[in-house]
Amino acid sequence: MTVTPYRYLRELGKTLSQHRPQSLRPHNNWMALSPLAVFLVVYLVSSIVAGDFYKVPIVSAFLIAAVYAIAISRGGDLDRRVVIFSEGAGNKSVLLMIWIFVLAGAFASTAKEIGAVDATVTLTTSLLPGNLLLAGMFVASCLVSMAVGTSVGTIAALMPIAAGLSEPAGIDIAMMAAAITGGAFFGDNLSFISDTTIAATRTQGCKMSEKFKANLALALPAAIIVCVIYVIAGSGATEIASSGDINIVKVLPYLAVIALAIGGINVMVVLLLGIVINGIIGFACGDFGWVGYLESIGRGIASMGDLIIVTMLAGGVLEIIRYNGGIDFVVARLTSRIKGRRGAELCIAALVSLANLCTANNTIAIISTGEIARNITEKYGLRPRRTASLLDTFSCIVQGILPYGAQLLMAAGLAGVGALSIIRYLYYPLVLFFITCLSIVFAKGAAESKKA
Repeated sequence: MTVTPYRYLRELGKTLSQHRPQSLRPHNNWMALSPLAVFLVVYLVSSIVAGDFYKVPIVSAFLIAAVYAIAISRGGDLDRRVVIFSEGAGNKSVLLMIWIFVLAGAFASTAKEIGAVDATVTLTTSLLPGNLLLAGMFVASCLVSMAVGTSVGTIAALMPIAAGLSEPAGIDIAMMAAAITGGAFFGDNLSFISDTTIAATRTQGCKMSEKFKANLALALPAAIIVCVIYVIAGSGATEIASSGDINIVKVLPYLAVIALAIGGINVMVVLLLGIVINGIIGFACGDFGWVGYLESIGRGIASMGDLIIVTMLAGGVLEIIRYNGGIDFVVARLTSRIKGRRGAELCIAALVSLANLCTANNTIAIISTGEIARNITEKYGLRPRRTASLLDTFSCIVQGILPYGAQLLMAAGLAGVGALSIIRYLYYPLVLFFITCLSIVFAKGAAESKKA
């Protein structure tokens, strides 16, 4: 999200430093990371035993991991450990995300109530043939996210449309959700106004234009390959017959949300205005009265309940991991094994990936590892723009495959499917990972690295 980004990132950096006390750093060990392992084992093993990933609620697995994290934490007595957990659950970045979830749920519900989804589906199907819907939604998500600078905002705006298109076109809704999510990461990775871009360039001291060029060389080929995959995957889609005249008035909420977001308006303000526009149209067209409007908002917020709880539990667990020095421990271990340029780049990629795995927030992961990445860059003569690109790209890759990441949680909540079912079709992060790894292996040596 781009909410007064420079001030937000400065405050976030101060918050992170306050939550990592010096006294705990000497005690770093693998136990600090074990709550994450407990979550993954409980969730994955239980799902495999049940033979169905839909049967195991992710919130249950996180609750078990949370109890375990509090039990093994070094934060003092039980009350103190619960306070540390609660600080993570109530962290400003977590609460900011929750407010976005609340508004996104209310917007999606009121838009559906006034018929905005049906009207948008009719408009879209009149513009795109059925066999190009999947690829078309991926490209639309790429462009919107690049303009908006937030993957979460893009998913909130486009996912209801994708969900409405999937059934009549005969496309698996999980695949449609994956196309929207993958495109959202593409744009967020390249956007000049994205938090991740700002964090990566400021920590490495390079220009945004330089980092953009380095990222584009990786992201564009990946997007083209994925677009081709979605064209092939969507070739068997059913041609959607027009269901009548296009009611452009009821398409306005989505057009307004996208236009306002592209204009650089705060994503929460955008969603709030979208809710207001839905209300005005609903009242004017007789879709609901005042009480019906409030009921629709309430249903939308309630639909985000599990998502909100998971977000808070994840924030608490990940704060305990940080507090106990899990990230510092991994950083120390990885940086002790660097040998040459490839080793340095692989170390930077591993650092930000592990930090993202432990924080489920790509911006925080970049901020947490930015300083050590800059030291590695200077020591081994890497390009600052290359390091910034690696930080942003690998945080994007990991964030894209985390079933407990904000983007997949929101996509799953709005599409009404499990996060893991979306990951099955989420090709963009995997293709981007492959291309980026090839670039590390076959990139030019460090002799020319300080020219940029």
